[in-house]
Amino acid sequence: MLRISDLFAPAAEHQLVCRLFVKGLALVYTIAFGSLAVQITGLVGPDGILPFQQLLQRAHTLDGYAAVWRVPTLFWLDSGDVALQGATIGGVALALLLLLGFGRPTLVLIALFVLYLSLYQAGQIFMSFQWDYLLLEAGFLAIFLAAAPTRLLVLLYHWLLFRLRFQSGFFKLASGDPSWHDFSALDYYFETQPLPHVGSWYAHHLPHWIHASGVGFTFFAELIVPFFIFLPRPFRLFAAVTTIVAQILIVATSNHNFINLLTILLCLFLLDDRIAKRLLPAAWQPQTMPTLVARRPLHATLTGAGALFIVVLSVATMVVTQVTRSLPAAVYALADIAPAYGIGNVFHLFPTMQTERQELEIFGSYDGETWQKYEFRYKPGAINAVPRFVVPHQPRLDWMMWFVPPQSPRTDYWFTPFLQALRENRPAVTKLLAHNPFAGKPAPQQLQVLAYRYRFTTAFERAASGNWWQAELLGEYPDVPPRRP
Repeated sequence: MLRISDLFAPAAEHQLVCRLFVKGLALVYTIAFGSLAVQITGLVGPDGILPFQQLLQRAHTLDGYAAVWRVPTLFWLDSGDVALQGATIGGVALALLLLLGFGRPTLVLIALFVLYLSLYQAGQIFMSFQWDYLLLEAGFLAIFLAAAPTRLLVLLYHWLLFRLRFQSGFFKLASGDPSWHDFSALDYYFETQPLPHVGSWYAHHLPHWIHASGVGFTFFAELIVPFFIFLPRPFRLFAAVTTIVAQILIVATSNHNFINLLTILLCLFLLDDRIAKRLLPAAWQPQTMPTLVARRPLHATLTGAGALFIVVLSVATMVVTQVTRSLPAAVYALADIAPAYGIGNVFHLFPTMQTERQELEIFGSYDGETWQKYEFRYKPGAINAVPRFVVPHQPRLDWMMWFVPPQSPRTDYWFTPFLQALRENRPAVTKLLAHNPFAGKPAPQQLQVLAYRYRFTTAFERAASGNWWQAELLGEYPDVPPRRP
């Protein structure tokens, strides 16, 4: 029988696994910070779409100094372009130090967490994604892991992976979305996901029975397999293999940045050193491992407090999403902490499925007669352009454009400031695009946004035309109806 004291014992069977995870996490941090480095100032810099300094000013006006706790970020000191850019570059440098084995891992991991949390807050809606707070929680736990891997920390990573997988499946059913209930979701997903790549086109044209089987596999992998995480070793190994296979299939058919790599890394904790030594080339294995010793009371206390904090937050956030009756104020207060600090959040990947794809194209003009088109870097545009593979980069402007056609005030409030930035021809914003037709010229006098219905061409159509997409003009946005759910 497992005793409480056993939780604080060294993770003897996971020494190598823990070291590999920290190295893998350093790689993910490098990718995440590097991806932000090329876009953060255009998104939230002083001349960006949603200047972070304006949010900080409003927060201070409303809450005074308490706003520092509500919006935890280093950018209270300075939220200019140099500070934002410096944080991303500093994050890359620190992550590389961790990856290469320089510096004190615990201190480096603390700095990485603080920097990414600061950028997470600065990014506002552009960083309100599940992979961002998955990285934050994994990074928070790694601070304790680097200091002393214990059984409790391994269990907390099991809890994180369980929530990520099970909640993703749970919300697919709880949403009531008919395409998940009738097993037709994958008939639409490959075509309507935010950023398809060339593999999406091929997957879209697979037979319906394969798509339906894929939905069945998804439900099995997300609703049944997560419980194997807490069962004996053979079940955990099966859960790891199943989850890794699911992530590889997603990468082969979708652009989802670094979340799939991070999910695979979390599966390391379902293995043990016996498996890791078999899979890892001998040259990559450390010659010696540090001697495991009992942890000091301070470390055990901090780890236990962190564990309690995460479990309580994660339960509170889940309860708030599911209970319709009034709950004690303390529960709502706890649920508010999770999105602020990126710890204890719920995960709900694609709980509903779009059944058609609408794309917005933006045009500028000096006279209202001759229109020139702005071109995005990654989202579907030219119908003959090959859908690009951009993993592990996260192009956040292109991704957010996917949310605009439903015309939801909750997700598209940034779009008007974006158009205003184009009207002013701000370089910080236009550099996020592949082509600005007014670069080096006066700003356009008028803008026009047209909505199109996009669908993948069939194999016959592509052979005849060379096009990957068919586009049907719907009208001028926002006068067109929102796309159908």
